Amino acid sequence: MQLGIHVNTFRRPTLDATLDAVVEHGLHWVHFNLAAAGLPSMPERIEQATCEQIARQLADRDISVATLSGTFNMIHPDRRLRRDGLERLAVIARIAQPLGATAIALCTGTRDPHDTWRRHPENDAPEAWRDLLASMGEALEIAEACNVMLAVEPEVSNVVDSAVKARRLLDEMKSERLKIIIDGANLFHTGELPRMREILDEAFDLLGPDVVVAHAKDLNRDGEAGQVAAGRGLLDYDHYLALLAKIGFDGPLILHSLAEADVSGCIAFLRKKIEL
Repeated sequence: MQLGIHVNTFRRPTLDATLDAVVEHGLHWVHFNLAAAGLPSMPERIEQATCEQIARQLADRDISVATLSGTFNMIHPDRRLRRDGLERLAVIARIAQPLGATAIALCTGTRDPHDTWRRHPENDAPEAWRDLLASMGEALEIAEACNVMLAVEPEVSNVVDSAVKARRLLDEMKSERLKIIIDGANLFHTGELPRMREILDEAFDLLGPDVVVAHAKDLNRDGEAGQVAAGRGLLDYDHYLALLAKIGFDGPLILHSLAEADVSGCIAFLRKKIEL
């Protein structure tokens, strides 16, 4: 496993300074968000020269892009906003290869009209799943045209809120371009923490062969677990990392949901765990 970090953990006035902070911590993998380059996360357009400049800045520091942020609400109740998200995803997809991204990170979405990361009771309705399949179908057409990979993350606030639903999505889409981001802290609905090992085991049994990127954060409650730095909460990291090792995962393990002040401590925590 290779440690990396969400690039927006570091808040600097320039992309050069941000990427310098990444390598100063001994990291060479990132989840990249265009906001770090002073752009919208999902722009309407991006100039080729800008893309080339970002690629040079990454290459100069030997930084690889594990995932490129392409998140929008894929089941937003307003179909016009879903359409806008897909059009912006096409912009992201065209730069994914030039930036060397392993995959584009997607959010399967929620029926909540205001917060992409908040659960809504209508997420479980058949119509929500229908809209997800429609959006994902178009997203995969974009990915095919641009020769890139897409990756989704099961998380309790979204329509794909479990490993079971993530497996169902993979099976229904039947595309080699759709893969999984696994985050052990995002899998527990309210009341499920006592079943932590069982739920983690199920997730890796169902999704292990399709995992391309892993996340490293923590949780201090189940349900919509919030933002806790790795090693500071309740996640059984020994078991989580053992499951990653069991599936032969040697890809990027990306730190996120942490303050910059926590970075060094979290890196030390994970390196110690990985070396055991």
